[in-house]
Amino acid sequence: MTEKPNPPLSPPLQRLMLQVADAVQAVRSGRSLTEVLARCPAELRPATQALSFYVLRLLGGAEAARALLAPKAPPPKVDSLLVSALALLWPCAPGTAPLYTDHTVVDQVVSAARKRAPASAGFVNAVLRRFLRERATIVQAVQASEPAAFNHPQWWIAQVRADWPEHWQAILQANNQHPPMTLRVNARRGNAESYLARLAAAGIKATAAGALAPQALVLERALPVGLLPGFADGDVSVQDAAAQLAAPLTVGALGGLPALPAGARVLDACSAPGGKTAHLLELADLDLLALDSDAARLARVQDNLTRLGSSARTLAADARDCAAWWDGRPFDAILLDAPCSASGIVRRHPDVRWLRRPTDIANLAAIQTELLNALWPTLKPGGRLVYATCSIFKAEGEKQIDAFLQRQTDAKRFDVAGVSGHLLPLTHNGEAAGGQTSVLDGFYYALLIKNF
Repeated sequence: MTEKPNPPLSPPLQRLMLQVADAVQAVRSGRSLTEVLARCPAELRPATQALSFYVLRLLGGAEAARALLAPKAPPPKVDSLLVSALALLWPCAPGTAPLYTDHTVVDQVVSAARKRAPASAGFVNAVLRRFLRERATIVQAVQASEPAAFNHPQWWIAQVRADWPEHWQAILQANNQHPPMTLRVNARRGNAESYLARLAAAGIKATAAGALAPQALVLERALPVGLLPGFADGDVSVQDAAAQLAAPLTVGALGGLPALPAGARVLDACSAPGGKTAHLLELADLDLLALDSDAARLARVQDNLTRLGSSARTLAADARDCAAWWDGRPFDAILLDAPCSASGIVRRHPDVRWLRRPTDIANLAAIQTELLNALWPTLKPGGRLVYATCSIFKAEGEKQIDAFLQRQTDAKRFDVAGVSGHLLPLTHNGEAAGGQTSVLDGFYYALLIKNF
């Protein structure tokens, strides 16, 4: 599914805007977009998601414009419709075209307002028309505010600036780009080169992601997975290139470390939804335990493994409570893809920045600490633990592991060139400019070895 709807083929914008307004209102009140979209009518869901993503990437500016145009906020159900419309009317980046004409947006949103709050339709119409008349001036005025200029909450901007003083603006700009759709070719079924040929035969353009993720291919355009050759048979999966680094770190031969032998005992400690679990099994024959605290999400792990023709033991349990699930036999390797802020994958989940609160980072870091402390004793001497988060915040990466190494005298960090540490969602020159989109999402990786 592409993120940009095709207006001539989409449902009427009036219907879509009511769904989008509901989604935006839900996110602003603390509910995830995934949860909201699950309740959206099936025939409206793809276009609703595309428009919601579009609006959420521009929400900071749209909210600031609404505050300037109407300092007294209207009721939430009207306000969410209004800011969604302002986002659609926002000036496009150079070289891009608006999704809909200005006239269509105003006409359809006012019609939607008549259905949702008839008494507010005139107000909505007046605000939108004034915005169009004074658009350039209003946009310039509100972008003096950082949340409007970068479309992130102020606390988030401050945290990125503190952690990455040389790249903070580029990171925030990268977060507002459309991410590429990246595939992982099943290493048991083929390689990137052979699958590129299959895509070409199907008229699908793609390029190799590079040596860092040798099984990764980047599509020129996103498309439904049902159109991917062999997807239903497990020949290929959808997974960001940065996420594809976890499995090789856990089981592969790296910089003098040997690959794990067949039958090695491996724990995937926070396994849902199962992309990394499946990748581990594509790379090696393992005695793998896939653990997750959420039984419903764990079912998705099994679904992924079934499609790929793989198998592993799955268990719903809190990895921190080892007494409830560990049989006392140490693991050769552990993959801890820890719960985190998801600050590195904001371009794929634009609601995350608006859902998180400043206190969440410390709370999540505390959970990460508990997981590391609990799992380390289950690793055999000489074994490896890969700690991963899809976060760019140093509290969930570099600072977390520095503190762990201070506590655990039998742990040492094993650096892998190009992978260890924080990966930022930037283009090759460290900036998010020139229309380029980074292949990698933001991640953190640390490979830890347990001393004998």
